[in-house]
Amino acid sequence: MSEHAQAAATMEPLFNPLSPEFICDPYPHYERLRRTDPVHITAHGMYLASRHAEVSLVLRDKRFGKDFVERSKRRYGSKIMEEPIFRSMSHWMLQQDPPDHTRLRGLVVKAFTARRVEDMRPRIQEVVDQTIDRVAERGHMDLIEDFAFRLPVTIICDMLGIPEEHREAFYTGSRDGGRILDPVPLTPAEIAQGNAGNLMAQMYFQQLFELRRKNPGDDLTTQLVQAEEDGSKLSTEELTANIILLFGAGHETTVNLIGNGLLALHRNPDQLALLKANPALIVNAIEEFLRYDSSVQLTGRVALEDIDGLADKNIPKGETVLCLLGSANRDPAVYPDRPDRLDITRQNVRPLSFGGGIHFCLGAQLARIEAEIAISTLLRRLPELRLDDAENPEWRPTFVLRGLKRLPASW
Repeated sequence: MSEHAQAAATMEPLFNPLSPEFICDPYPHYERLRRTDPVHITAHGMYLASRHAEVSLVLRDKRFGKDFVERSKRRYGSKIMEEPIFRSMSHWMLQQDPPDHTRLRGLVVKAFTARRVEDMRPRIQEVVDQTIDRVAERGHMDLIEDFAFRLPVTIICDMLGIPEEHREAFYTGSRDGGRILDPVPLTPAEIAQGNAGNLMAQMYFQQLFELRRKNPGDDLTTQLVQAEEDGSKLSTEELTANIILLFGAGHETTVNLIGNGLLALHRNPDQLALLKANPALIVNAIEEFLRYDSSVQLTGRVALEDIDGLADKNIPKGETVLCLLGSANRDPAVYPDRPDRLDITRQNVRPLSFGGGIHFCLGAQLARIEAEIAISTLLRRLPELRLDDAENPEWRPTFVLRGLKRLPASW
């Protein structure tokens, strides 16, 4: 029986990203997509690119953009922008095209330069050490909540000028916002939940803006409040939406990078032993963690004109192309040497995990350094640490943001 006949017989879709098997291990599904249908039309009528060549082209080609408002209306109907969560997201620089994207990104890019981020190393080290100090005597912790989560939340709070006394709510905050990004339409209940979360965030950040107007600080919020007062640079709605974006983007994906990286190491004891024996490998190891199990599995673009011949498909203007970053990162055309294997000494690792083109992740360097310091310090200070169950970890039920719900460990 041919593969196509088998697929037809079982009627199993090639791409079912919220199914438990897919969330647990999407990589065999990606391999099948790359091999049988590299630009696949999904059940929701989107084009799904799974090979490195097409993904990197779509990310960098100016004929593709975000077109968020029109894309959302096509999917949910003309009234969708009346929903607060969609209205807020429409102002995210992540969802904008030039010239708005250029203007918004220009306002924050200085906070994320390589030099500024490099200068944060001692602070990052201090936070990691404090985090380990809190649990070292206990002999067990959840590597997600007690370790991976605290560092990036603390650092983004520092950068945004969120006062110490407000932070406890952020440390204990829920991590169930990721569903909003998945390529499967939201139910009315999920939209209502998104609206409620968005309202809470708006209320908090508007208080923070007032505080920073009265007491300016050396932080990103102060910088953006001053741009807003200029009037021409930033509207109040844009200010609020982009602070919410920076807060979320500034920790969500880094938590997953640290968690997924630690899981990968403990599932590959030879690589864990290698890294412990040669701690200098950590910089290359982070690139390999990004490639091997990316925190962000997918990003989308819209064709701004008719596009001919993406693999074997023509993409009409206005259609969405979903780029499977996690699949491109394991494409044997780019990583011929056993791409499904974790190899922290692998040469020329250039993962697409941070996206590409004008939307390349602002915080890429910050995330790398946070993960590098977190993982190397943990291995050094708790060398006996073992995962309670490396084989059956509990994944979060989201697809675009790939990460663990919890990861219990003991030492």
